[in-house]
Amino acid sequence: MPRQAREKSRTGIYHVMSRGINGQEIFNDDKDRLKYLETLYREKLEKSIEIYGYCLMGNHLHLLVKEDEKGLGAVMKKIGTRYARWYNWKYKRRGYVFQDRYRSECVNDDAYLLTVIRYIHLNPTRAYLVNKPESWKWSSCGAYYGMQEYPSNLTETALILGIFSADRNAAVSKFMKYMEEANSDKCLEHEEIQRKTDEQVREEILRLMQCQQIQNIQSMSKEARNNLLRDVKAIEGTTYRQLARILGISTYNIVKAK
Repeated sequence: MPRQAREKSRTGIYHVMSRGINGQEIFNDDKDRLKYLETLYREKLEKSIEIYGYCLMGNHLHLLVKEDEKGLGAVMKKIGTRYARWYNWKYKRRGYVFQDRYRSECVNDDAYLLTVIRYIHLNPTRAYLVNKPESWKWSSCGAYYGMQEYPSNLTETALILGIFSADRNAAVSKFMKYMEEANSDKCLEHEEIQRKTDEQVREEILRLMQCQQIQNIQSMSKEARNNLLRDVKAIEGTTYRQLARILGISTYNIVKAK
């Protein structure tokens, strides 16, 4: 069955989400994330895309970008291929790094542009990785708050800040207040993922543990526990908070398990 053609954005701006193959990690350490950002920057220098926002997580990433005349598909393929080639070389592996097809949605007006950028920047706080979005250095939030980012000037902040005010200082202040507002923003990720119940997650964990009692995780060696947690983190439709509650361990221990 042929794939359905992607909807074309009237503005050329898209929210893009890409996941690791089979839910696997695509960023294992800071060097991986730096390499991906450098790959993005290379595309910006080649004028293939304009980058309005990004957030790199563990097994997925979000981008807010504007395509050029070559189209979004060609650019995403080039970025994915370049990073995957380097990733496979670094980890001495073969095969796909990303799921076959990234997800995207059109951003056709300023209202949704603001919704998407806030949604992207709040990813790390929703995953309980940081308390404040600007503390996650692998997103564009810091650039909007006037902080230094690497690579320098990767993010084009003027378009979104200009919605708040023509004066940059005033715009930054208003943007920060906007980020702090209570919200129920929902974008691509919520459409894609069917959340599992606690009982469904317990069944998945018990299968991974080969029918041991879940509480046995407390007496496992550090190596065995980390190996299990690495597999548990790959379960689709869960959150770190849910996993921590079921396993009886801290969210931090789940996050740092590699």
